[in-house]
Amino acid sequence: MRNKVKSVALTDTGRVREHNEDTIGTEPDIGLYVLADGMGGYNAGEVASGIAVKTIMNLVREAYQVQQLDGTDRATGLMRPSIILRDAILRANKIIHQTSKTQPQCDGMGTTVVAALYYNDRIITAHVGDSRLYRLRGDRFEQLTMDHSLLQELVDRGFYSQEEAARSTNKNYVTRALGVESTVAVDVREHKVEKGDHFVLCSDGLSDMVEDEDIHLTISTFSDNLETIAKQLVQLSNEHGGRDNISVILTEVIDSFPARRGILDRILGWFG
Repeated sequence: MRNKVKSVALTDTGRVREHNEDTIGTEPDIGLYVLADGMGGYNAGEVASGIAVKTIMNLVREAYQVQQLDGTDRATGLMRPSIILRDAILRANKIIHQTSKTQPQCDGMGTTVVAALYYNDRIITAHVGDSRLYRLRGDRFEQLTMDHSLLQELVDRGFYSQEEAARSTNKNYVTRALGVESTVAVDVREHKVEKGDHFVLCSDGLSDMVEDEDIHLTISTFSDNLETIAKQLVQLSNEHGGRDNISVILTEVIDSFPARRGILDRILGWFG
């Protein structure tokens, strides 16, 4: 995957917060990217986001290694990558919840999470909370995730338009997060990718400070340099107030990556 998808990741404390409660993780070899935005008193937010990213990265990596070692591959293995990713997030939720209940200094902590896993010319997206994933394809820029937030629920019920919601100052009340309850619902989707697609994973420190149109313009302007895009997006967030930690992971599809055919498929192909 390293030669199929380019990526860059950047996180910044911002101009208001004293420390960074966001955590980001990348595993280019298997096409895995994870971003978490922690919440909680003291340093508990960064504990929660750290547990989330570490757990998800480790479990997905281990699942892929096991499936390769036991003779299966990702095309015909017993577990679909989407299930591997979802189960890793559910496990992270349990660990964070248990930690918050057994460690007084971590009481009430939680975290949002958004993850992307590239597989078989597709991107698998999974998220809980209001950290987002966007796609730029050609001239079309769109949000692929739906915020788990009170504001989004009010939009869905017709109390606000999307334009009114964008101007709202009350954007930070999430209705779903890892660690708050013993179980959590994870939204998982699969999207086909095309060469040249750009994807953006970000915390609300970016999406609350920078309009979608400006994110789109920044990517289009500096499309050949992901590092410059990331730095420009962080700079824009800070120029607009930097009221929260800012994290962004950018990826660009540079070549196709169809799944390898399994042994059974190849044998059947001999007789086709």
